[in-house]
Amino acid sequence: MSMYFNTEWGYLEAITRGFKNGMLKHSDYLNLVQCESLEDVMISIQGTDYGNIFTGDNQPSVDVIEVSLRDRLLQQYNYIRGHATEPLTTFLEYIRYPHMIDNVTLLIAGLNNRRSMKRLMKMCHPLGFFDSLAAIEVASNSAELFDMVLIDTPIAKFVAPELISQNLLSNDVEVVRATLYRYYLEHFYAYCMSLGGTTATVMADLLAFDADRRSITIAVNALQSDMRPDERMRMFPSCGHLPRVALHGMATAPDTERIREICNAFDPYGKMFDNIERDVDGMITLEDRFLMVEAKKNVQSYMQQFHFGVFYSFIRLKQLECRNIVWISECISQRQTERINAFIPIPLDW
Repeated sequence: MSMYFNTEWGYLEAITRGFKNGMLKHSDYLNLVQCESLEDVMISIQGTDYGNIFTGDNQPSVDVIEVSLRDRLLQQYNYIRGHATEPLTTFLEYIRYPHMIDNVTLLIAGLNNRRSMKRLMKMCHPLGFFDSLAAIEVASNSAELFDMVLIDTPIAKFVAPELISQNLLSNDVEVVRATLYRYYLEHFYAYCMSLGGTTATVMADLLAFDADRRSITIAVNALQSDMRPDERMRMFPSCGHLPRVALHGMATAPDTERIREICNAFDPYGKMFDNIERDVDGMITLEDRFLMVEAKKNVQSYMQQFHFGVFYSFIRLKQLECRNIVWISECISQRQTERINAFIPIPLDW
């Protein structure tokens, strides 16, 4: 298997490991948090492996920084994708699907709120663009929305029967997003299992963690809503480490304490809530705690060879890096430097 892997994808794995080695180190973050202006941030970034990603015509702004970082990630992804062969090609497409889902739900929310579609299109993640995405602008009802955007697109396979029977334009967009994500994760998990080998082992752990994170986060957020237990269950992915009895318990939980009790039976999820209590400044959220664990898991996936998980982990780590840089830039722009260190550390120096 290792010789076959190297013959087909060894070059791309080596390139991706090189991309990962070019990510920001702890010293780079120290330089960024000491910047006093966005101009300083842009100069500091250009001193890393990002290089000269900013054009001279752009005025320093958080939007310019974020768009430039996303474009660089897109370039790296397209290079890998352009040299890939099956089944890696399909695997790489699965990495894009979450961004497609985010873009679609962003535009659905904009359509509901009668916001400018042109402006929203600029906010869409470039990894999630597909040919018919802009068609949502002319959709006026649920039937048109499914015909133009969902049914005949790459994410059509993740549209659940219950979504088809509902009015998308009047439904909570977060419910739509969560339902699409559930079926995406279950499809991706099944595909990785079909690949077998180290890819199946590594991706099973990464995707199961992601599924559990989504279930726990949805359960906590749903406490403030009038959503029924069966509606919550329909949004919980079934491919996580948490058994169905735990998911059912969270769906019927009346408060955060009950969710914590359920999670305490499945280490390390219970510790997520304990860490929140010790965060007296209230700057580290439950989602942040999950991102910290996810970062460690994605770095650890590089400790094994001959598997597709390195491509998935690189994209996830790079997205987190972009998030960190944007967070630091926002803090500098809004002069809230007391919050600047609340980014998610990526343990690359191991």
